[in-house]
Amino acid sequence: MRTILGVPVAIGMIFSSKLRSFIVKRIFQKIPWNISEDTVWVHCASVGEVNLAEPIIEKFIEKTENIILITMLTDTGRSTAEKKYSNNPRIKLLFFPLDDYYSIKRILKRINLKKLILVETEIWPNLIKLGSENAKVVMINGRISDSSIRSYSKIRKILKNLFTKIDIFIMQTERDRKRIVFLGAPKEKTYNYGNLKFNIELPKYKEEELKELRSKLEVGDKKVFVAGSTRTGEEEFILEAFKELENTLLILVPRHIERTSDICERLLDNKFKYQKWSEIEKIRSKQLIVNTKEYNTKARKEEKEVIIIDKIGELRKLYAICDIAYVGGTLVDVGGHSLLEPLFYRKSPLFGPYVQNVRDIAREVLARKIGTQVNDLAGLKNALLEIKDKNNLKNSNEKKSLEDGIEKFFDENGHVVELTFNKIKN
Repeated sequence: MRTILGVPVAIGMIFSSKLRSFIVKRIFQKIPWNISEDTVWVHCASVGEVNLAEPIIEKFIEKTENIILITMLTDTGRSTAEKKYSNNPRIKLLFFPLDDYYSIKRILKRINLKKLILVETEIWPNLIKLGSENAKVVMINGRISDSSIRSYSKIRKILKNLFTKIDIFIMQTERDRKRIVFLGAPKEKTYNYGNLKFNIELPKYKEEELKELRSKLEVGDKKVFVAGSTRTGEEEFILEAFKELENTLLILVPRHIERTSDICERLLDNKFKYQKWSEIEKIRSKQLIVNTKEYNTKARKEEKEVIIIDKIGELRKLYAICDIAYVGGTLVDVGGHSLLEPLFYRKSPLFGPYVQNVRDIAREVLARKIGTQVNDLAGLKNALLEIKDKNNLKNSNEKKSLEDGIEKFFDENGHVVELTFNKIKN
């Protein structure tokens, strides 16, 4: 190890085989290529940054002839990158060598670096200093959290000198831009383009497709309540709150479809008139001879209250037709799933208190008043009734304000990738 952390890390390696393996994979990794073509180095910390950088990387692949080197710090980040890019000959993958001076020099000797892109606030002094000698350095989707600003403030003089090596700072928000300037970034080099996390492009469905789906589900004049990506212990809350609603069809979409049988046996059998999605599809295609013991035949003869989805890949289209969209993993301590998916289909998300996996978007949704957060079953019941009332008032000012708020959210964040890519490229 040849960094300031060399001695303590070296001692730790003696006593920890796990740490030893971690260090060796990053410092002494093989570099099986020499690249003469212009290269863009994209540095990501872990899975989140690898996913975040994907649309920017795709832009470089589509609109340039550059080779793309992606480095990541964690094993999960490397695994994610391999799944995305292992078949693309223009993309090279390495572990990030822990800001080790000589390891970074060794990588730079093997590539013709033109641009170094730091995804989010990855401040590695040796990487930035060495990269800036022959290339432009760009920070994208930069963010300075409340805890980070306190820590960074103590080393402002060091950061100010280091920040002279960075050519462009593209920050998530105006607050982040002001904070990076406070820490020493030249104001004229800072930009606020929005958050790459909020830039999303999902399948768009034709009206005929959605009409056909509603017909298949036999929605009729009912409101549609979709509970997406629900987790263990969450369906109980949903079903209890659903009892408060009238003339509404509940569509349960478990995050893991292998839980379907358990949900049916524990929560639905003899309690709700329900049907499985797979059964609906089979009956629709006339491929099933109905077995009354296997399926809830009564639900077919009577009006369904609940449909449970036991097939992957259906949730987005269901969000597109729903009137109420609940995002799972938030009423139990899982951390939450995508709030952006219902928003993309212009549906206001309803979610619980556990949003640690989607904290940034949850904060933005609540600040813009384009979603609803509840803390418990009572809150969920009240929220469902309020949302249904708003939906019934087709021309209400409150409903119009909500729709306008969602449109504004996407207007402000819909061009982040394009703006960021063009700034880097030019």
